[in-house]
Amino acid sequence: MEKQFKRYLITSALPYANGPVHIGHLAGVYVPSDIYARYLRLKGHDVISVCGSDEHGVPITIKARKEGITPQDVVDRYHEIIKRSFEGLGMSFDIYSRTSSATHAKTASDFFRKLYDEGKFIEKTSMQYYDEQAQTFLADRYIVGTCPRCGNDRAYGDQCEKCGSTLSPDELLDPHSAVSGSTPVKRETKHWYLPLDQYEQFLREWILDGHKEWKSNVYGQCKSWLDGGLQPRAVSRDLDWGIPVPVEGAEGKVLYVWFDAPIGYISATKDLTPDWEKYWKDPETKLVHFIGKDNIVFHCIVFPSMLKAHGGYILPENVPSNEFLNLEGEKISTSRNWAVWLHEYLEDFPGKEDVLRYVLCANAPETKDNDFTWKDFQARNNNELVAVLGNFVNRALVLTQKYYGGEVPACGELTEFDRATMEELAGIKRSLESSIESYRFREALKEAMNYARIGNKYLADSEPWKLVKTDPERVKTILYIALQITADIAVAIEPFMPFSAAKILRMLDIEKPSWERLGAADLVPAGHRIAQPELLFEKIEDAAIEAQLAKLAAAKEANAAAEAAQNIEPQKDSVSFDDFQRMDIRVSTILAAEKVAKTKKLLKLTVDTGIDQREIVSGIAEHFTPEELVGRQVLVLVNLEPRELKGILSRGMILMAEDASGKLRLLQPNEAVNSGAIVG
Repeated sequence: MEKQFKRYLITSALPYANGPVHIGHLAGVYVPSDIYARYLRLKGHDVISVCGSDEHGVPITIKARKEGITPQDVVDRYHEIIKRSFEGLGMSFDIYSRTSSATHAKTASDFFRKLYDEGKFIEKTSMQYYDEQAQTFLADRYIVGTCPRCGNDRAYGDQCEKCGSTLSPDELLDPHSAVSGSTPVKRETKHWYLPLDQYEQFLREWILDGHKEWKSNVYGQCKSWLDGGLQPRAVSRDLDWGIPVPVEGAEGKVLYVWFDAPIGYISATKDLTPDWEKYWKDPETKLVHFIGKDNIVFHCIVFPSMLKAHGGYILPENVPSNEFLNLEGEKISTSRNWAVWLHEYLEDFPGKEDVLRYVLCANAPETKDNDFTWKDFQARNNNELVAVLGNFVNRALVLTQKYYGGEVPACGELTEFDRATMEELAGIKRSLESSIESYRFREALKEAMNYARIGNKYLADSEPWKLVKTDPERVKTILYIALQITADIAVAIEPFMPFSAAKILRMLDIEKPSWERLGAADLVPAGHRIAQPELLFEKIEDAAIEAQLAKLAAAKEANAAAEAAQNIEPQKDSVSFDDFQRMDIRVSTILAAEKVAKTKKLLKLTVDTGIDQREIVSGIAEHFTPEELVGRQVLVLVNLEPRELKGILSRGMILMAEDASGKLRLLQPNEAVNSGAIVG
């Protein structure tokens, strides 16, 4: 049996303030976190949920340099965008803080200084890349070169975004500085390291022996790291943006963002309440980190080791981590704008905040990577929220208004069918609690929706619209029960869809019941008057979905154009004007075209060059049909040395261009010209 706690502290991974939040972040971290926090509050627990913007690190300085603004300008902009977006989606953080705050700077500095004074760090000097032109050491992200695995010539010193490989600067081929473009040199620099290897035994006992209940992806990744042997990890960087290392002789050095950022949970709690210590230092508090799978090592290995080294802090009881969410079959990529951004969604779909929350939970990547598609989004809204949940609530409220003027009828004698229905509903509550407390939120959402499914079946089988003429007393009982189920729904879905839950409560005109009251027989008492019913959800039409797909198509087209621009062949060696003059390029007309037998790519073209009619063999059969070529004017290099191909003497070459997608385009005059006209 799980230990009972006096209070709960929930942390959500700090979003990085160099861009907005997208649906991958929401499905992986923030929607699950909010469901859990709202559920605990409904149960009456002492719970706080903290989050905030992670505002230090190299990517922010890179963006600032590109835009010609300061790093503070960057984080100020995105902190506000992220904060407003979270508020718009109904995220119920008790505080949304930021790591550029004065409280955080002092908390992180004091944390480092305590470990430093107690000799918990080791100092190491190493050779790192230095930009002599910019006179600065280069963090991994400031070093660009060719990936040794896929050949991408724009790989970073820590990762190749094309093939996904994790790299080190020393692995890059032809490394150069992203700051000045110059070739960096190696220089000696000193940094402080947390000796994770000294905490390996503690971590093994705490995780591998003490937390076998953790999700398999989290437990497995931790075991893999521990089995591979831990190494000391740097806690400082040569950088001018961040929290300065608070020791003498550390000029130009800041705390490494992965040392600094998790301390942000502590500083946020400090800003929230003067009683922050009872949430961080009392063993009667349950600490839960909600993170994505790319943060597992930092929250399960690095941060616990930091807390252990410091002493006095509790450790997380659980670290539920989800896998990744893809978009329309492709990996979400912020750099390629292949994402659904939360702030844009809230503008495009006003009033449909809960639809996104519902879909992201119903399709959450809890055990494996999952895929978000706009068609599935539309189908879940129309077929589940509108047709199941909205349909039941609407029928229960509308029939009450129609038959009783909105006054809740008295409940009469219960039938066996009534009792069986209520017993089935009671079972949902137990399953719902078990699923949420085990962090199985997809399963929990299905259980919450079962209230509506059972309610629909209850009304369909009871048929009050028929009985009202023959047995009006029975109808009173049916609608009384239907209204109690409606109130149950408002409680059960509140963690998942808070806006819809609030709307149901407004229509019922009752206060929000506690979780303990879920399933009570008198949530909406007889004689109470309900408010005017409204539609809970509305259908999403095809046009709205097509607009989103068009937005993604535009992003894909822009990416292809950008990639093509990056991959443009370099200029060839210079040629003299006389060399160019030797090429005889003429406007020609294609008179006939046919496929060359036993080939896939070759066409035999008969062309009128103005000089003569001749045959040319061209490898364009995969791009053009013979029929679409006949009659078209093209440019032909007519004095190319003849060559025999598949038994055909080819005399000349059709001039083509290849676009970003790899498709060939004919080079043609923009208006009809006599065959034989010379190009030059």
